[in-house]
Amino acid sequence: MTAKILILTGDAAESLEVMYPYQRLREEGYEVHIAAPTAKRLQFVVHDFVDGFDTYTEKLGYTWPADVAFADVNPEDYVAAVIPGGRAPEYIRNDPDCQRIVQHFIERDKPVADLCHGPLVLAAAGVLKGRRTSAYPALEPDVVAAGGQFVNGEAVVDGVVVSGRAWPDHPAWMREFIKVLVAKAPAT
Repeated sequence: MTAKILILTGDAAESLEVMYPYQRLREEGYEVHIAAPTAKRLQFVVHDFVDGFDTYTEKLGYTWPADVAFADVNPEDYVAAVIPGGRAPEYIRNDPDCQRIVQHFIERDKPVADLCHGPLVLAAAGVLKGRRTSAYPALEPDVVAAGGQFVNGEAVVDGVVVSGRAWPDHPAWMREFIKVLVAKAPAT
């Protein structure tokens, strides 16, 4: 039986931060499902940097169907979770079912990969306290307010949780996550 991984996201997620782990984990032999507030076609975005801007800019990106609504997820069916960044974490963190799912993975010591604004979801679920995490650097105050320790690194490993700053960290972030994942839950 193929092990399943859940990506927790929604509209305005960063396209690269959803699609890279989705494809990379499938390449490793895992079945990957995308969960969102509702099972619908999601609109992702592209964040990039433009000379003269103090922060990133946003453009429309890919659209992709969510396989399942958060309310319908049985986290027992999954061996790991991925929480991409973009703006989606700003609102999915408030969904009680999203929080329930994240708490399940952390409480059962299942691998979790989060990137960019993904730690906002862990903070809202109450599971960031005492953890070392990377995140988009502007989130350092949010990490600290949630009781976490911010680390400005491309692949920060804290037990079974692997975090990174943003899509430029993909190679290191996913390499470390796959090490944790294969040790805890091989694909077959």
